Amino acid sequence: MSRMRNSTYRPHIWGLALAVVLGSVAGGCASAAEAPVVDPGDVAPTGGGGDVGLENLNAVLWVQTAVEYRANSLQAFQLARRLLDDALADPSWTAALEQVGNFGALPPAIILDVDETALDNSFFEARLTLDNEVYSEPLWDAWVLEEAAIPIPGALEFIQYATGRGVTVFYVTNRRAHLEDATRANLEATGFELPDDLDVLLMRGERPEWDASDKTPRRREVASGYRVLLMFGDNMGDFTAASAGTVAERLEFADSHRDYWGSRWIMLANPTYGSFIGAVLDNNYGLSWAQQLATKKQALDPRRR
Repeated sequence: MSRMRNSTYRPHIWGLALAVVLGSVAGGCASAAEAPVVDPGDVAPTGGGGDVGLENLNAVLWVQTAVEYRANSLQAFQLARRLLDDALADPSWTAALEQVGNFGALPPAIILDVDETALDNSFFEARLTLDNEVYSEPLWDAWVLEEAAIPIPGALEFIQYATGRGVTVFYVTNRRAHLEDATRANLEATGFELPDDLDVLLMRGERPEWDASDKTPRRREVASGYRVLLMFGDNMGDFTAASAGTVAERLEFADSHRDYWGSRWIMLANPTYGSFIGAVLDNNYGLSWAQQLATKKQALDPRRR
């Protein structure tokens, strides 16, 4: 997902016992300084107070320690290999809603988000949790400039497979344009090969018309010259502008495009941040942490009988 990521962080009052546990975890994990990302324009919680870092604790633990997370990513990219072969053989196949006109003869391409799709930034999220911090652009920028994110399980192997089949890979990210050099360096240092003669890293704000977090103009740019076989992301906004809707509107859109999921669109799991939080908060990140927490609790459905 890009950080809105396309992300966000919030507080949890988990009690004294949890605070004690966190203290022991921090003492044992100080050497593992790293964490997940947010596309800076997608999440921007403000305020603080209380144990704000703890709300993301279980989500970050899942990403960093759970075999279920690794299996989820590996199976997504294994499935994508089979889908890629089918898409290459079918000139009428496209994954981009922005694809129009006679596109059958265009060269093939795929579109990936960067954060939590190609690169794992869970180290950043872990720092926020351990330091009792919330996301901010200065903290995010400092993390990106470290160029320390690692590949999502299965992503690099799939990209190598796709490029070996003659498919161009475009990375459409909501990282801001001033972070392009660091993002390119991080990708290349971890094995993602980016061509020198073609700009395949499409940053937010790289052009005036790309300044919004909505990735539609950038997807349209790719689709104007390439047949988009598959799209990958960890956030609904990586596939459609409809991600900005209410919870009900987002669910309705997802259901109305159910044939795309697992065939043309590959969603990676990211419980740490994303537009799903904005939908619950009515995209009002100006709420205090206490208000955000109360709003999220109200959105839960316990189905008590």
